[in-house]
Amino acid sequence: MFSGNLLYEARKLFFRLYIPVIRSFEKGTVFIMVIITVFMVSELPASDTVLFYADTFSSVEEATAAGWVRYSQRDEIRPGFFITDLPSIGGKGSLGISGASNSSSNGCWRKTITGIKGGAWYRFEAMYHSRMVLLPRYQIIARLDWRNSEDKRAGQPEYVPDGERQGEWQQVTGLFRAPEQAVAVYLELHLRFSDQGTVLWDGIRLAEATTPPERKVRVGTVNCYPRDMTTSAGSVEEFCKVAENAGKQGCDIVCLGEGINLAGVNGKIYPDVAESIPGPTTERLGDIARKWKMYIVAALGERDGHAVYNTAVLIDRWGRVAGRYRKVHLPREEIEWGVTPGESYPVFDTDFGRIGMMICWDVQYAEPARALTFQGAEMIFVPIWGGNVTLTQARAIENQIHIISSGYTIASTIYDPWGNLLAEAKERPGLAIVDINLNETHPEPWLGNMRHRFYRELRTDIPVPGLE
Repeated sequence: MFSGNLLYEARKLFFRLYIPVIRSFEKGTVFIMVIITVFMVSELPASDTVLFYADTFSSVEEATAAGWVRYSQRDEIRPGFFITDLPSIGGKGSLGISGASNSSSNGCWRKTITGIKGGAWYRFEAMYHSRMVLLPRYQIIARLDWRNSEDKRAGQPEYVPDGERQGEWQQVTGLFRAPEQAVAVYLELHLRFSDQGTVLWDGIRLAEATTPPERKVRVGTVNCYPRDMTTSAGSVEEFCKVAENAGKQGCDIVCLGEGINLAGVNGKIYPDVAESIPGPTTERLGDIARKWKMYIVAALGERDGHAVYNTAVLIDRWGRVAGRYRKVHLPREEIEWGVTPGESYPVFDTDFGRIGMMICWDVQYAEPARALTFQGAEMIFVPIWGGNVTLTQARAIENQIHIISSGYTIASTIYDPWGNLLAEAKERPGLAIVDINLNETHPEPWLGNMRHRFYRELRTDIPVPGLE
C-alpha cells in the first residue's frame, strides 16, 4: 500500500474536484467514483529504494563482522549484548540488549550506513520485543545520528516514533530528511536505565524515500459572540453565519466557540440549554458542513440522561457527528452549575490527518494536550470562553503542535508548534484563515525535532508527591 500522504491527496482531489460535478449523480455512482479514486492511489507500487535491511543474526561475532558495533559511553554502564534465536521475525535471530542488573546501564547496537545524500528523505523502521522494561517509550529508543564527511554530527539526531503494535512486537518507523552535510548515518538501537529489562531488535530497514508531498489544510477560526439572544437557536445561527463565510473561503475545517447554544443567551446556564447529540445544534452545523464539504468544531451544552456535559463536537464534511469530547477539567463555576466532567481524551481521524479537541479550562493543564499529542493528533482545536494566551502558546510549544482556538474574552488565534501567531480573527464577527502544511516539520537548530524528542525524554514514571 502507498503512504497515507497520497491517500490524503486523492481524498482532497475528490472533495475539491469531484463533489461540485457529481452532486446531481446517483448515490451509487458517487460511491463507485470514491472507491476507484482511493483504489488507484492506494495500490500504486511503493518507490522506496532500500539501502539496508537485516532480519537474520546468528552470533555476536558475525554481527560484529557485518559492521554492528556494541556501543556504550563508558564500560561501567555498559549493558549486555547478545544474539538470540527466539523470538525473532523474518530470518533466524535478533539483536539483544540486557540491563545487566545495572540501573545506569545505557548502550546500543550501532550500524553505520554510508552513501547518504544530504537533503534526501529516508524511511527507517525496525521492530522490538521487550521483557521487564517498565517504561519502553523512555528506555527503548531507535535513533538516526547523521554524520558528515569527518564523521562528526551533521545535524541533530532523529528519534524514531512508535508505529503499529504487532502481537508482542512493537514497530518504530518514521520519515526523515537528511541534513545537507550528511554523508552517512548511525542506525542506533538502544536500551537504557533498565536494570532487569531486555530488548530484542529485528526487521531493521533503511530506505531512500520520495520527497513527501505537501499536505495542506485550510484552517479557520472565528471571532463571534452573540448578544442579547432569547433562544439557543438564535445564538447558534449567529455562529453559522460566520461558518458560512469560512465555507465560502474554502476552509477544510473551522473552529467555533465554546457553548454556542449558551453564549449570548440571557440568564441561562448549561443545564438550561443542554441538548442531545445528535440534536438541533449539530443538525444545523451539519447543514453548513454538508453544504461546503467542510469539517466544523464547536462546543455546546450536552444532555445525556441525567448528566449535563460541556462537549466539543466534530462535524464531518457530510454533516455527520464524527466525534465528541466532553470537557475533562471543569472550573468551579461549571461544577456549581451541575455540569459533569468527561473522562477521556479521544482523537479523531479526518481525511487530512488526526485532530484532537480541548475546551477552555483544559488549557490550564498540561495533560490534555499531551494526551492528544501522544495519540498522534496533528492539530488541536480549542473552543474557549476566556483564559491565558501564554498558556495556549505553551501547550503548542511543549507538544510541538498547531493549536487553533476560538474565544470570547480571549483572542481567536492559530499558533504554530513554536507558539508563533499565524493568524488572529480581530474583527467581531470575523474569521482568520491559514493554510497549514501538516507534512512540514519544525525542528529547532540546537535541539532537533522536539515533538519526537520530547516523547522519548519525558519521565512519567516518577510519582508526584500529593498526586499519587
